[in-house]
Formats: sequence, structure tokens, C-alpha cells
Amino acid sequence: MKGISYRGNHISFGKYALQALEPAWITSRQIEAGRRAMIRNARLGEKIWVRIFPDKPVTLRPAETRIGSEKGSLEYWVAVVKPERILYEMGGVTENIARRAISLAASKMPIRTQFII
Repeated sequence: MKGISYRGNHISFGKYALQALEPAWITSRQIEAGRRAMIRNARLGEKIWVRIFPDKPVTLRPAETRIGSEKGSLEYWVAVVKPERILYEMGGVTENIARRAISLAASKMPIRTQFII
């Protein structure tokens, strides 16, 4: 993947956000793990937005399959993420709670990320 993200690279909903610094495919399982980590750390009245959606299907063929056979079955879904893309946003919290929650979500991501205000 080349270039940086021109869409979805600014904070729209909340006050704090997690921003990608590298290009990657992020699976639906990784997105959900990050969301759950943020919610576990959040209290009532805090709002969380997930700004990426896994809309690209990835297929894999079974092992020991001959060349020229059909396309493989659907294995999982990914979100294509370019640098500077906002992954998660958070609002209605203090900065130290947001930092803690977003750092937990960042640990679930396969790429380098940064916390922005």
C-alpha cells in the first residue's frame, strides 16, 4: 500500500483518538479485541467510536491443493489501513483515562500507532 490516508485522518466525533502510523491489513478480530479492551477500561458516560470497518474478504485455499483449482473459501475479513488513519475515537472522559484505554487498544493492533488529542 502506498501513500497516506486522505479520508478518515482527522478527529470528527471525540476528543481523543488512536492514529495508525504504518500501512496494514487489520483483521476483524483485532478490531474487536481493541474495542473490548477500551470498553473494559471505560466507565458509564464515555463514548467510543470505531472508525474502521473490515470490508475486504480474504480467501485461502486448503493445503495440498493442485494448481488451477477453484478459488479458496472465505477465511476472514480485513480493513485496509493507511498511515494517518484514525482507528478509534473516545469522548466524554479525562485525558488520563483516555490514554490508558487507548494504549490498551493500541497493544492489540499489529502496527505502530499514536495517541492524539
